Amino acid sequence: MNPQSTINPRKALEGVHGIHVVPHSPFALEDITQQGDFSQSSCGSLVNTENQQLLLQRVWQQRPGCLRPIKCGINADWNLTERVANVLTSLPFIALGFQAPRKNLSTKLYASSLVGVGVASSLYHSSRGKIRKYLRWFDYTMIATATLCLSRALRNENPKLLMAASAALLPIQPLLVSAVHTGMMEVAFAKRALKDPELRNAHNLHKMSSLLGGVLFIADDLFPSTPFIHAGWHLAARLLCWHL
Repeated sequence: MNPQSTINPRKALEGVHGIHVVPHSPFALEDITQQGDFSQSSCGSLVNTENQQLLLQRVWQQRPGCLRPIKCGINADWNLTERVANVLTSLPFIALGFQAPRKNLSTKLYASSLVGVGVASSLYHSSRGKIRKYLRWFDYTMIATATLCLSRALRNENPKLLMAASAALLPIQPLLVSAVHTGMMEVAFAKRALKDPELRNAHNLHKMSSLLGGVLFIADDLFPSTPFIHAGWHLAARLLCWHL
């Protein structure tokens, strides 16, 4: 055997039946390396994307309570009599909305929102099944919308940032929006009553209606099985809107 044949295995294997020697390709190692780099970069981007999604999910889960949707209860309407009473006491909001003055855009929006309150409340109290909790949310949202529109109708100088934030929180925290703008409404009505003595009697009745409505609203949440508390709150809230 020639020593050179041991050094050059390609020549040594030439002529052996069934074996075909392919010349060495200098690009094979380079191609494999490039594919490896591509797969590593792809895996890295996927890991980064998953980390970003996990971070956003944690931030969203740790958001403050004011940005969390309310848990709408479905109390009241324990029997047919109470259900009918709640529906009947919801209808006056519709009539009040049609009778409300429509002097400008703000008053038109408030009048339309009162009609929406009556419709939403009637639908909620006449509903059954799974859709009931969504109609309860719709009821809360329409009440908050009415207070927001009334606050704007009474005070055109409300800060735009406050109004924009309230509008954004309507579907998430309608009760918070209602509380804030009801307080602003009380202050605006009190200022008007101080300037106009003829409004003092209406303001006193309004304060009593507001206080009674607040007590009945809290009582309805604390004593949900007590009959006709919710219907009483409807009447107190209607008096509150009527005085304005």
